[in-house]
Formats: sequence, C-alpha cells, structure tokens
Amino acid sequence: MKSNLSNVEKLFTVIDQSAERIKQEENLTYLDALVETGENMFHKEIPEHVSQVTKVFLEKEYAKVKLEAMNREEIRKAFQLAVLKGMKEAIQPHHAMTPDAVGIFISYLVQKLMPSAKDFSLLDPAAGAGNLLTTLLNQLEGNIKSFGVEVDETLLRLAWIISNLQKHNVEFYHQDSIKPLYVEPVDLVVSDLPVGFYPNDETAKEFIVHAEEGHTYAHHLLIEQSLHYLKESGFGVFLVPNGLFSSEQAPLLQKMIKEKAVIIGMIQLPLSLFKQESQAKSILILQKNGENTVKPKQALLVDLPSFSKKQAIANVMDQMNEWFSKELKRS
Repeated sequence: MKSNLSNVEKLFTVIDQSAERIKQEENLTYLDALVETGENMFHKEIPEHVSQVTKVFLEKEYAKVKLEAMNREEIRKAFQLAVLKGMKEAIQPHHAMTPDAVGIFISYLVQKLMPSAKDFSLLDPAAGAGNLLTTLLNQLEGNIKSFGVEVDETLLRLAWIISNLQKHNVEFYHQDSIKPLYVEPVDLVVSDLPVGFYPNDETAKEFIVHAEEGHTYAHHLLIEQSLHYLKESGFGVFLVPNGLFSSEQAPLLQKMIKEKAVIIGMIQLPLSLFKQESQAKSILILQKNGENTVKPKQALLVDLPSFSKKQAIANVMDQMNEWFSKELKRS
C-alpha cells in the first residue's frame, strides 16, 4: 500500500508544482494551468511560448515521474487532488467532485444491474472533470464505449486530458446537456447531477418536467434528457439531492418518470460524506421502459451507513445482493 500512496503523492507534487509555475507565468487560474501541465505530460513536449527558465523547470519536474510505470487509479487520484485544490480556488457552486467511495459504490451497482454486459455504451451528461466516469472505467471490465458531455470548457479539457493519461478512449463533447446531444442512445447513463435552476426557459419548454412559472430544475431536465438518450430498458444511475421528490417541482418529475421509466431503487448516501446536510445526496436508479424492463415488486430503498463502518456496510451489501438476485433476477 505504501508504494501506492507515494506514487500518488509524487505525481500530485509534480503536477501541482508545474501547474503553480504555469499559473504564475501565464497569469491563469490553477485549473487552466492544470490543463496545460496535463497536456504537456500527455504530448511529452512543452509549448514554444513558455519562457526558457520555466521550460527548464518543467522538464526537471516531469522527469521526476514515469507515467508508464503508474496504474490508472494512481494517475486519477493524483489529478483528483489537484482538481480539488483548483476547485477550492474557483469556488463555483457547480464545481464539486464525486467522492471516491461513491464512484466505487456506483460501479458495484452497475455490475449488479448489468452483470452479463461486457460490451456496452455509457454516457455522463454532466461529466465535470471526468472523475466519476474514469472511476467507473477503472472498476468495470469489458469493452465500454464512453461519452462525456460538459458545458464548462476548462472542466471538459481536464476530463479529456485526465482520461487520455489513463489511456481511456472517451468521446467528450463541449455542449449544454439540456440541448440536443451529439450522441446515439446508450445502454447506461451515470451522472452526478448538478443541482439548481436551468436559466434557458425556451429550451426547458420542450420537456415534460418544465415548470409553468419560473425556471425549471436543471437536475430534473437532466434526468428526462438522460432517459431520452437511453436505449429501451437501459439504466440510469443518478446522484440526486435527498429532497428530490419533496420539492415544489417534484410532481412534474414524478409524472415524467411514470410515463418513461420504472424506479428500481433509491439509496441514501451517508451524511458524513457531505459538508452540510443540505448538500447530501442519494443514488436514484431508473430503468427506461422497454421489452426487458423489470418492475420490482418492491423498489430497493436503502439508507447507507458510513463507509467507515465496515460491518454495517457488509450487512447492507448482503441485503442488497439478495434483493438483486430476487427482484431483478440478474445476479
């Protein structure tokens, strides 16, 4: 375990030091500098506009690590630490990272939902810096065709470079995910949905969840959009606010889900994962209507204990495994 940690630390130190240097020299934000240093490492060259002094500094830094000798998780974790640092500086409300434990838990759910699927397509319509998407790809086996959509250009460039450094072949699109997407329907949508109001009322009008007065919730629109881009009987696994079904716009969301999908389950994540209770999230699992859609007699409703309580988590996982084998007859 020790070498694991030191690889992550070594790589983080290199990308942090090099990003700080680029940030100072080019007067960039830390996240934009992180994109540049990631691109330098990926292309194995430093752009010509960089001053000679900085060029020498960067070459010295990059020589301290051998990416080829690291595994994907070490690369992902080192960049994740740097992205978290950059997000603290940016403090934009929609910039938040999915905790690692949640990403790994979601990959367990995907394996339960699609145990026999070795070749499938996956979309994250709110990919951010690609951390959840690459966590999943590092955990799942098989030939997975992946797509990520992100409206924030810096985050999208980060997602692209971080997945390239992990040697994942993901197609990324820079666009507003509520508008028509450039992707074909997929087998699985997984996303940590940004919570808040969507400003473009004209675009929102095309959706069932569209609110008659004021702005519509972006996370409601993204759930409906995701169902639109799922194949028949495909699964959607979403990180949603705990109060999803108790907001003033919830009846519109329930109406839409009733028309288009089946609720497979709702799993409340431990409050200890979140800074404030108001930010706490749950995992909503939907299956789009189709020939192979299974309507469980009883949806999977779980309140997860803290991930640090090993025995309590093991007990809950046993119950969940039993539910999957009984209700979905897939395990």
